[in-house]
Amino acid sequence: MSQPAIRPATIDDTDAILQFVRELAIYEKAEHEVLATPEHVRRTLFCADPKVFGLICEQDGQALGFAVYFFNYSTWQGRHGLYLEDLYVSPEHRGKGAGMALLKHLARIAVERDCGRFEWSVLDWNAPSIAFYDSVGARPQSEWIRYRLTGAELQALAAA
Repeated sequence: MSQPAIRPATIDDTDAILQFVRELAIYEKAEHEVLATPEHVRRTLFCADPKVFGLICEQDGQALGFAVYFFNYSTWQGRHGLYLEDLYVSPEHRGKGAGMALLKHLARIAVERDCGRFEWSVLDWNAPSIAFYDSVGARPQSEWIRYRLTGAELQALAAA
């Protein structure tokens, strides 16, 4: 059996990406929140000027997991950062190095692009992921509180 390999996602990976998104949402107990369709994925990840990028981790031609990321910006550093939106490996493929391969690949992208930061969020109850991230030297940023506007509240603020 070969080592996991990382490659950029292509439009042909649309269904696999959506399957991984659904699996992740089920794991995070939020399947009902998944609204993405194949058209959404094609329009955002595979358009002429994408703002978000995908990676596929595969082994012997089988997709094991994926990552989706984008670049943000730190005014304090005057540099871009890499934000990891999702990293997911299907349960039957965990423990084979796929998650670590994805994380290392993303770190290399961040370094190659001169990013000052590589950041992501993890649910506070997700002990396996927290332990994994701790093992690579990542540290939680407890001094920051994440805020979000969606739905009616987002619409109301935009219309105000």
